[in-house]
Amino acid sequence: MENPNFSLPALCFHFEFPLLHRRHTYLSVVKMAMEITQFLLAAQSADAKVRTEAEASLRQFQEQNMPVFLHSLSLELSNDEKPVESRRLAGIVLKNSLDAKDAIRKEQLVQQWMAIDVSIKSQIKDFLLKTLGSSVPEARHTSSQVIAKIASIEIPRKQWPELIGSLLNNMTQQDRPTFLKQATLETLGYVCEEISHEDLVQDEVNAVLTAVVQGMNLADHGPEVRLAATKALYNALEFAQTNFENEMERNYIMKVVCDTAMSKEVEIRQAAFECLVAIASAYYEVLEPYMQTLFQLTSNAVKGDEETVALQAIEFWSSICDEEIELQEFESPESGDSGPPHSCFIEKALSSLVPLLLETLLKQEEDQDQDDTIWNISMAGGTCLGLVSRTVGDAIVPLVMPFVESNIVKPDWRCREAATYAFGSILEGPTVDKLSPLVQAGLEFLLNAMKDGNNHVKDTTAWTLSRIFELLHSPATGFSVISPENLKRVLGVLLESIKDAPNVAEKVCGAIYYLVQGYEDAGPSSSLLTPYLTDIISCLIAASDRTDGGDSKLRSSAYETLNEVVRCSNISETSSIIAQLLPVIMSKLGQTMEIQIVSSDDREKQGDLQASLCGVLQVIIQKLSSTDETKPIILQAADQIMLLFLKVFGCRSSTVHEEAMLAIGALAYATGSQFEKYMPEFYKYLEMGLQNFEEYQVCGITVGVVGDICRALDDKILPYCDGIMGLLLKDLASSELHRSVKPPIFSCFGDIALAIGEHFEKYVPYALPMMQGAAEICAKIETADDEMMDYGNQLRRSIFEAYSGILQGFKSVKPDVMLPYAQHLLKFIELVSRDSQRDESVTKAAVAVMGDLADALGSNIKLMLKDCAFCDEFLGECLQSDDEQLKETAGWTQASDHTAMGRMFSGTTDAGGEESSPLSQ
Repeated sequence: MENPNFSLPALCFHFEFPLLHRRHTYLSVVKMAMEITQFLLAAQSADAKVRTEAEASLRQFQEQNMPVFLHSLSLELSNDEKPVESRRLAGIVLKNSLDAKDAIRKEQLVQQWMAIDVSIKSQIKDFLLKTLGSSVPEARHTSSQVIAKIASIEIPRKQWPELIGSLLNNMTQQDRPTFLKQATLETLGYVCEEISHEDLVQDEVNAVLTAVVQGMNLADHGPEVRLAATKALYNALEFAQTNFENEMERNYIMKVVCDTAMSKEVEIRQAAFECLVAIASAYYEVLEPYMQTLFQLTSNAVKGDEETVALQAIEFWSSICDEEIELQEFESPESGDSGPPHSCFIEKALSSLVPLLLETLLKQEEDQDQDDTIWNISMAGGTCLGLVSRTVGDAIVPLVMPFVESNIVKPDWRCREAATYAFGSILEGPTVDKLSPLVQAGLEFLLNAMKDGNNHVKDTTAWTLSRIFELLHSPATGFSVISPENLKRVLGVLLESIKDAPNVAEKVCGAIYYLVQGYEDAGPSSSLLTPYLTDIISCLIAASDRTDGGDSKLRSSAYETLNEVVRCSNISETSSIIAQLLPVIMSKLGQTMEIQIVSSDDREKQGDLQASLCGVLQVIIQKLSSTDETKPIILQAADQIMLLFLKVFGCRSSTVHEEAMLAIGALAYATGSQFEKYMPEFYKYLEMGLQNFEEYQVCGITVGVVGDICRALDDKILPYCDGIMGLLLKDLASSELHRSVKPPIFSCFGDIALAIGEHFEKYVPYALPMMQGAAEICAKIETADDEMMDYGNQLRRSIFEAYSGILQGFKSVKPDVMLPYAQHLLKFIELVSRDSQRDESVTKAAVAVMGDLADALGSNIKLMLKDCAFCDEFLGECLQSDDEQLKETAGWTQASDHTAMGRMFSGTTDAGGEESSPLSQ
C-alpha cells in the first residue's frame, strides 16, 4: 500500500494575469453587468438549454468579479424600471451570496463580503435602503432580507453604525409613505433576528422598540404597518431585557401587545399571540400582574377564534408549563439550588385551564389519524394537557377523570377518542400510586377499545397503551401494571391489532416496543416474554412486509420494534429463536438487491429497506455474540453476512451506508481477528466512508468503525494504517468536513496506537501537532454558547482519549517517544481542571490520562510533576466525587503518580499501578 504524504496540501493558489488578459476580463465583466437583466430572466426560462446557459453566464460573472456582480444585482433590485422577475431573482442571488446554511460555506461568504472595497459595499447598501421605498412589494421584502444578512456580518464588527438610524428615520418622518414604513419595520425585525442583543447599545434598543411599538398603534397606522410592527416586536423581544425590568415600560409594552391581540385582523392577532408566547418564555418572572388579563385573552381565543390564533393561545400555556417544569428541576433537592422564583401560574389556573384544554380535544379533524404531521387545536390541546400534567402532578387527575369517564362510552367517536387522548396525556407527572389504580381498572377497557368501530379511536387507544407500557411497566424496578396473568391477554390484543389499518398498526408497534423494553434486565420476569417471542417476531415481520402502508411509517416502526425485541430478550432462553431469525433477515436483505430500480423513488425505498434490515442484523450480531455459547452462530454465518454488507455498499444512499457501517462494526467486534480476511475487499469502502465529507454522518460512523476494527484486529490492522492515518489527517485538516466528525478522529488515533503499539511512532510527528492545535482551540471556545460548549467538551475528551491510547501503546516498548509532548499535555490537563463547566466525561478522561502519563513515562516525568501543583487539588476533587468510576480512576492515577515519583502526594492508596486506567479497559 502506498505511503501517504502526511504534509498538508497547499490550500491557496495565486494567479498572475497578463495585462491583456486582465483588460479582456474587465471588458467581459462590464458587458455582463450591462446584460444582467437578460441573464436573470433567461435563468428562469422554461427552456432548459436557455436556463442552463444563463446560469453558466451568471456563474462566470460571479467568479470573474464578485464585487461588480453583487453591485449589479443590488442595482437591478433597486431599479423600478426593471422587470419584477429579474429583480426577484437578483435579490435571491444577492442573499445567497451572503449567507448559507452550512457553517463553513457561510464563513467563506462572510470573508468574501468583508474583502470587498468599502466604497462598493457602501453603494450596494445604499441601493438596498433605496429599494425599501420601491412600489413593488417583492422588491421591498427581498431587500429587507438582504439588509439583515449584511447587518449580521457588519454590526457585530462595529460596521454600518448608521443603519439603525437610517431605518428609524423612515419611521419618524411624517411624509414617508405607508409601504416604506411597513418595509422598514420588516427590516428592523429581520435585523433583530440576525444579530445578538449584545450588538446594540441600550439607546439603539430603546429607539428600535419605540418605533416598533408605536408602529403597532391602531390609531396611527393601517393593518400592513401594524402587522409588520408586531412581527418585528417578536424578533426584538430578546433585546428588551432592560425594558422589561422597568415596570412602566413593561406595562406599556404588555398593554400594546394585549390590545393588538384583540385586533380585527386575524394575521395581526396571531402575530400578537406569538409575541405573548415569546414573552412567556423570556420574561416569565415578571408576568404575575398580567396573568388575569392573559388568561382571559387566551381563553377567548381558544374558545372562539380562528384556529391559527387559538393554536398560539394554547402555545402560551405550553410555554408557561415549560418554564415551570424547568423551575421545578432547579428546585429539586438533588440540584441544591433554589433557582429563580416559581409563580405557580399553572397550579393557580388549573381549575379553569384544564376544562378549557379538555374541550379542545373534541375538535378533531376527520383525517388527522392518517397524517402525523397534522397540527390542529385538538393535538395542541392534548400536548398542553400533557405538559400541565407534568407541571402539577397528582392535582390534574381529579380534574380529568370525570371527562374521561363521561365521554369514553358515548356513541360519538369524537367523545371516545377525546377521552382516550385525555387519559393518555396525563400518564406522565402524577405519581404511580395515583395512576396505578386507574390504569389497572382501565386496562381491560382499553384493550377492548382496540376493536372500536372507529379508526381514530383505535389509533389513540394504541398510543395510550404505548404510553402506559413506557411509563408504568418496569418489572426491573418491581412495578408493572401488567401481571403475569394478563400478559397473554395484552399480547393477544396487540398481535391481533397489528393487522389493523397501517396507522393503527404503527402505534401498536410502539406499544410492543415499550412492552418488551420493560422486561430488559428484569431478572426472572424477563422469562415471561419468552413463550410469546416467536409470535411477536412473526407478526412484526408480517407488518414490515405489508404493502398497504403507503407513506406511513409502519415498516420502519415494525423493524425498530423487532430490534428492541431482539435486544431485550433473555439470550439464555431465546438464542434458538434469534438464530432462526438471522437467515430470514439475511434472505430479505439479499432480495433487496433484486429490486428493479426505474426511478429515484424506487432507489429511495430500496435504500430505506436495506437500512432497516442492516439495523436488524446489527442487533442480532450484537445479541448472539454477547455469549460464548451463541457466538459460533455468528462466526458460522459471518462470510455470508459480510458479502451482503459489501453488496449494500452498491446502493448510493447515505442512510444505507450508515447502517451497513454500524453493522460491520458489530461484526468486527464479534469475529475479532478473523475479520482480517474481509479487509482487502472492505478497505475501499472504508476509504470511501472516510472521504465522504458531504454525508458527514457516514464519515463519522466510518471513523467509529475504524476503532472497532482496530480493537478486533490489533496489529493485523498495520498494513492498512498508512492509508487510514493519511485520510484521518486530511479529514482533520479539511475546512469542508463538518466539525462533529473531528473529535472522534482523535479518539481513533488512540485506538490505532493501542492496536499497533510501537509502529505508531512514524505517525507521531503528524498526529501530535494536530492534537496540540486542537487543545489550543479548546481554550478559545466560547463558553456562553451551549452548542459550542458541548463541542468543546467532546473535543477535550477525545484529545485525552487519543493521548491515553498512544501512551498505553508505547508504554512497554518506546515510552520516551512521548516525552517531548508531556509538558504540553500537562498544561492542557491543568487548563481543563480549572474549568468549572467541564463535562464529567471530560474529568474522567483527564484523570485517566494523568495516570497513563505517569504509568507510561515513569521516573522520566518526575520533574514535570513536581512543578504541577494543580495535580494534588484535581485528584483530591475527583477522589471526593460521588461517581464511583471517577473515584476508582482517580485512585489508580494517584497510585501511578506515587510509582512515578515517590511519596509526593499526601494520603495512601492500595490501588495497583501496573495496568492501564480503568476507563480505558
